[in-house]
Amino acid sequence: MTAPAPDAPPRHGPSLRAQLLTPLLWIWLVGGLLAGAGAYRLARSSVDDAFDRGLQDQASALAAKVMWTERGPLLDVTRQAMEILTWDRDDRIAFAMQDVEGNMLAGDILVPAPPERDRAYEAPLLFDGVYRGEPVRGAVFSIKSPMLDRTVSIVVVETTGKRVQLQRRILLGVLLPGVGLGLLSIALIAWGVRRGLQPLRDVASDVAARASSDWQPLPLERVPAEAVPLIERINMLMADMQHAAQLQRRFVADAAHQLRTPVAGLRVLAQELQRELAADAGATAAGWAPLLQQVDATTQRMNRLIGQLLSLARSETALGVNGEQAPLDIVPLLREAAEPLVLQGLREGRTLELDAPAEPVVARAHPLWLGEAVINLLDNARRYGGEHVLLRVRPLPAGGAEVVVEDDGPGVPPEHLPKLFEPFWRGERADLRNDGGTGLGLTIAREIVERLGGRIEAASRPQVPGMRFTVQLAA
Repeated sequence: MTAPAPDAPPRHGPSLRAQLLTPLLWIWLVGGLLAGAGAYRLARSSVDDAFDRGLQDQASALAAKVMWTERGPLLDVTRQAMEILTWDRDDRIAFAMQDVEGNMLAGDILVPAPPERDRAYEAPLLFDGVYRGEPVRGAVFSIKSPMLDRTVSIVVVETTGKRVQLQRRILLGVLLPGVGLGLLSIALIAWGVRRGLQPLRDVASDVAARASSDWQPLPLERVPAEAVPLIERINMLMADMQHAAQLQRRFVADAAHQLRTPVAGLRVLAQELQRELAADAGATAAGWAPLLQQVDATTQRMNRLIGQLLSLARSETALGVNGEQAPLDIVPLLREAAEPLVLQGLREGRTLELDAPAEPVVARAHPLWLGEAVINLLDNARRYGGEHVLLRVRPLPAGGAEVVVEDDGPGVPPEHLPKLFEPFWRGERADLRNDGGTGLGLTIAREIVERLGGRIEAASRPQVPGMRFTVQLAA
């Protein structure tokens, strides 16, 4: 089998599943990104609001502790209160009191100065900064002395470790259920699409399992409503093809039937002329004898070809889908079919052996046409095989039967095995052989076996001693 050219057009378009799931996946991805961005903003704003309110309260509380004295502003906070204020297990908290120039009046000297100190008189102002190499969030509250013309600012900063952790927990709490629900939705949708397309796969399997002669309409019971017009058109096409095949078989049968009469008449005339010339002792009769023998052989071969064409056409009609088939003991049928060829083989110096068990071998068969198939296989072995032909029948373990026709002849090359069952194929330079074959015997055998629900296989040297045909019949 050759690979398609690189620029060859695709054999089909994108799958229906891909066309259904791809937009849903894009919607899910875009929606997930938007939901993630919204969840991040919500988590950050909620966490910042909570922690910022605490910072503002601390700044306001410290501002309430500022006392104005003659020496200047003092922060009246006990050491124990400072430890409670700045103690935190996860984050670092620091505070400072600064004047308008940013000079440190109390607290930690490393506390960053807010960028806008003059805007924090009515309520604590929030800002971001860096404290001891870590990012911090701060609050500043500025107050004026009621008597002195002085202003101080209380600055409280806190590292952002707990904020980040809480934001992460909120994001996970919001996104994980959403992601899980989205994946579950995609899985359910994919399952639903697969379940919805399963009837179409069942139809494809039904078509693949059918024999080439089965033209029964495809079932519509479980097919989705959208696919019903397609299946109906396929059924109409199958009906048209069945009708065309019937017309073709009828033409072949009618043509063969009409040819039998003139060919039979021609043969009778040739034989009669041969007898009359044989009665004449003159030299003319001796000259005509070889020609008449060739005419007789040709008409005999034409008669056999017409007979096999009729057999092929009749087998296709008789062994239709509803043909007369039933479980039978096939041993008597095979014995009866082989007896005439046994006598003919003995006259030609060949032996035909039947190997069958004593007990019945039951398989699905037709009392007439199974014998016709075996006769064609035996006749092929007689014409092209060796001196010994074996017909063996055995029951199969799972039910049914196996029929083997084997000879010890030269066989055929392996590359010719697929062509054996083609109509009128008789090997290379068949025109130079005068064996009386028509090239239809194996075709008829395969047609009959397949219409009986079985299968036929061919094997040749070096796998077997000569040529072997194996027929497996269903129970």
